[in-house]
Amino acid sequence: EVQLVESGGGLVQAGGSLRLSCAASGFRFDGYAIGWARRAPGKVREGVSCISSGDGTTWYVDSVKGRFTISSDTAKNTMYLQMNDLKPEDTAVYYCVAHPNPDYCAGYRWEYDYWGQGTQVTVSS
Repeated sequence: EVQLVESGGGLVQAGGSLRLSCAASGFRFDGYAIGWARRAPGKVREGVSCISSGDGTTWYVDSVKGRFTISSDTAKNTMYLQMNDLKPEDTAVYYCVAHPNPDYCAGYRWEYDYWGQGTQVTVSS
């Protein structure tokens, strides 16, 4: 069974940092496109960042460029989202995602096959 399990969310003050983790089971990250999406209260779902294992493409939504970093540890089959200089507008439920096309990462498409259950990030002002 394919499963993605996020952790690391919480409450942080503006300007603080959090690192989200996503552990995968049932498949290996290498050979997949992986990423993070979020849904803020009252807003539509938004892609945050992704990376293709095939061609190495990495993408970030403009609002997090320079603040967030996506990475993965293939030995642990875990992906991460390091979030620095957090802002209240980053408050959302964050989901890790995976797609079996290793070159799927692109800002315009977010129909990923696998989704985690989500972890809440709340940034206070």
